[in-house]
Amino acid sequence: MDKSQQISIDIELFTRYLRVEKNASPHTVKQYVADINEFVAFMEQHQIPVFAAVSYLHGRSFLAHLAKRGLSRRSIARKLSSLRSLYRFLLREGRLEQNPFQLVSTPKVEKKLPSFLYPHELQPFFDLPDTQTPLGMRDRLIFELLYASGIRVSELVTLTLDAVHVSRGIALVYGKGAKERYVPIGSYACDILRQYLEYGRPKLLSGNSDHGYLLLNYRGEPLSDRSVRRIVDKYVEQHALNLRVSPHTFRHTFATHLLNAGADLRTVQELLGHVNVSTTQVYTHVTKERLRHVYDAAHPRATARHSGSAGST
Repeated sequence: MDKSQQISIDIELFTRYLRVEKNASPHTVKQYVADINEFVAFMEQHQIPVFAAVSYLHGRSFLAHLAKRGLSRRSIARKLSSLRSLYRFLLREGRLEQNPFQLVSTPKVEKKLPSFLYPHELQPFFDLPDTQTPLGMRDRLIFELLYASGIRVSELVTLTLDAVHVSRGIALVYGKGAKERYVPIGSYACDILRQYLEYGRPKLLSGNSDHGYLLLNYRGEPLSDRSVRRIVDKYVEQHALNLRVSPHTFRHTFATHLLNAGADLRTVQELLGHVNVSTTQVYTHVTKERLRHVYDAAHPRATARHSGSAGST
């Protein structure tokens, strides 16, 4: 077998594993494959014939190559993670005997605190959509669902009519790794959901065969992740918000507001569908930052700027 064919087969098997066993989204699979193909190009430059011939030093050299190109530590860490996953899979399948990337140190990445919206910044997304029109109903429903449940945009666009239980105020979502969980959707979301199901969605479907997806575009087709991003951008522009807002910002806002109001970390972890509580803990940093900001702004002796009013002893 030609060496390039062997590499192609390895990548094809790994891609199938991501889709079938890991239930990874098309975007995630595409990102993994892009990272791996970038490494394959590096292998060709250094005349490394197959994945099994890669050594620890080759791995270090690849990271140095990425750094020289000016990639951020976060991007380098992601590519390293992709290659580790590939090699773990090939090792499991018996297609090679060692994972050279297991010993390669991950670049230290500065933790980036997730951005969230304060209530007054969030309100325009509920006020601006024209709920007298089918598309306006849908847009309002998108914002209500994202904020009420904290679901990912990929989970939002795959919601089906059968998965949403208006009378109980819950929805069944399919998260990462084909894991199911129920999420609350709240009374505000339920109100606009009833309106959308009775008046908005039938008009958007407009005689087309019903595929069962909840959220539709103007042609009656299922909404995509990218479409939701464009909808968010449209209202950010309408409101002239000087903020970077994405569909994921609503998820961050959901978690932050719950913790600020006294919800425990484990509950928020369950609602978000995080496997590890350490993933959820980033939101505790957000709340600490907020507390610090409030303290600095309100306490007379919080910062040096107030010290001039104090008398000397």
